Amino acid sequence: MTLTEQLEDKLRQAFCPTQLVVRDDSAKHAGHAQAQAHGGAHIFVRLVCAQWANLSPVARHRAVYAVLAAEFAAGKIHALQLELPPQ
Repeated sequence: MTLTEQLEDKLRQAFCPTQLVVRDDSAKHAGHAQAQAHGGAHIFVRLVCAQWANLSPVARHRAVYAVLAAEFAAGKIHALQLELPPQ
């Protein structure tokens, strides 16, 4: 199972999204010195779910970061770009 598949599974279980896109954009950052030094992937996530209706944008971001905390701690993710529009 790829990293993006693992992330998709975790995010689906946590949020039951109506829309979910998880993409590894690491190739776009291949020459980026920090990416080389730290390793890990540059991940893009677009996630739409009913839970966002009453949450601020900051709370949405915190919720996703909490679900993916283990991947950050393990160095699997270096950077995370989030699109979390309300439903």
